[in-house]
Amino acid sequence: MTWTRRRLLAHGAWSVGGASLLSTLACAKDAHWRESIAFLERRIPQMMAEFKVPGLSIAVIRDASVAWRRGFGLRSQASSAPVDDDTIFEGQSMSKPVFAYRVMKLCEMGVLDLDAPLTRYTPERFVENDPRLDLVTARRVLSHTTGWPNWRSTDDPLRFNFTPGDRWSYSGEGYHYLQSVVTRLVGHVDTTRCGTFEMHYRVCATDFGDYMTANVLKPFGMTRSGYVWTEAIGKNQAGAHDKDGMPFARRKSTAVDVARYGSAGSLLTTAGDYAKFLIEVMAPKPPDAFRLNDASRTEMLRPQVAVPESPIPAQWALGWQVWRLEKGQAIVHGGDDNGFHSLSAFFPAQRSGFVVLTNGEGGVDLIWKHLLTDLLSRLT
Repeated sequence: MTWTRRRLLAHGAWSVGGASLLSTLACAKDAHWRESIAFLERRIPQMMAEFKVPGLSIAVIRDASVAWRRGFGLRSQASSAPVDDDTIFEGQSMSKPVFAYRVMKLCEMGVLDLDAPLTRYTPERFVENDPRLDLVTARRVLSHTTGWPNWRSTDDPLRFNFTPGDRWSYSGEGYHYLQSVVTRLVGHVDTTRCGTFEMHYRVCATDFGDYMTANVLKPFGMTRSGYVWTEAIGKNQAGAHDKDGMPFARRKSTAVDVARYGSAGSLLTTAGDYAKFLIEVMAPKPPDAFRLNDASRTEMLRPQVAVPESPIPAQWALGWQVWRLEKGQAIVHGGDDNGFHSLSAFFPAQRSGFVVLTNGEGGVDLIWKHLLTDLLSRLT
């Protein structure tokens, strides 16, 4: 999710409130906990009605376990099917930390070097006629310091806006480039199935979705998550809605789409599944073929670069945003696209966290302006 000064100023009140709320929930006595959950169950439908958000799914983590999860409203106004624990939402940019986790494992395994030029692993020149491409590393991609735009366009073509490593600037193009390198090293490309994207950029299908499922989703028990649309996913999938709560169609994700956007925004998931991922990061099991060792995990969560013009102390780690708050450190990532808005965060010291997924344009204001700050004022 791209942060701007306007967004942080508008939503900065949550930066203290959210941490306080989760700390309160994590440390509350059982009676207080039950009262808190009862309040959530009353208040969330009111906010959904106010912001015309048809469906919402939430999971709250307490002591490194999913202590409560609940679906509210409808998967789609078109079908009137209710949101439940199995409802799958588009995770959008919350895909990035999941990819970052696997990249860190590949570095741990020696498949990639975190600080080696990515040009070492591929002969393809992602940006032509610019030697600064040799300065792009996995670390710089994951920390958004490549110098590239978020996505190429006529107004902002794919080019270096600054020397890689100089400063922070959010870039989905960087994640796509790193994904293409990972695919070259551990995956396969199907040149018989291709498509064109922004600025006539041609991409061919890959097995990225299968690879991430086998190496992250399945080992972590994220059994209701995936990347490529299937009939099984479609049966439980939430639909997108505009600012008035009216449904509209979104493209069903194919292997070609995932080859372009998989690492940056193609994850299809549930609140409960994504909470499992957060728990694996905050309270890890022993390292194995899929889980990071302590050194890799520590490096992944270590701040790398400051986020400019932030009204709160904000930095970017490898795949995550890091907030330094009065109540401690928060590890955060959200997702935003037409019809879907989400947020996830965890607080390592408290071993607590949350995931919120919505299927309406009003989800931005519901999450950032009201949900957590409003609840804090009533729970503390």
